[in-house]
Amino acid sequence: MATAPLYSSTGERIGDAELADAVFGRPARPDLLYLAVNRELANRRQGTHDTKTRAEVSGGGRKPYRQKGTGRARQGSIRAPHWVHGGIAHGPHPRDYEKGMPRKMRRLAFLCALSSKVADGSVKVVEGIEVDSHKTREFKRWLDAVGATGHTLLVATEVDPKVWLGARNLPGVQIEVLPGLSTYDVLRAQTLLLTRAAVEALQEAYAR
Repeated sequence: MATAPLYSSTGERIGDAELADAVFGRPARPDLLYLAVNRELANRRQGTHDTKTRAEVSGGGRKPYRQKGTGRARQGSIRAPHWVHGGIAHGPHPRDYEKGMPRKMRRLAFLCALSSKVADGSVKVVEGIEVDSHKTREFKRWLDAVGATGHTLLVATEVDPKVWLGARNLPGVQIEVLPGLSTYDVLRAQTLLLTRAAVEALQEAYAR
């Protein structure tokens, strides 16, 4: 059975937490992780980018000069793509970037992401979060106590408002409330902090 360091709500190491292999002990599947992350990032794109073609740029309604006799190359409009302030050739236009992925594959990719974090020692389990106030320095002191380093992802089933306020000014600290956790969020984290309630919720949802 997989294990992870267990900390009290004040940040004191009190032992190891046992994690279900069905959720946290899956074998590595880089192919699924790639597909899942590629899909998530693609689906976040708005696709509202747009450029104007020569038909949409204002001006250029007449031929700039006569066809022959000037010694210059023939031109039909000053809004052609090779002119300054002309239209854009082959530029981006609004489109839908959404990608699909079977639900079972998404589920397995998520479990593989959690398992990879357990395997490399990035997961820490906390009984809870105990801070005296909403001050950022108080929450930072708690993070230091549990040994959180780098980009930190805190996953819980519910979060006290004091924790939200204390964490919002810390760069590289992200809080997610289940079930709003994604594969990309898990892989991106250098330290994954799971509350005991979050571990139980994940095991109840995915262990079957």
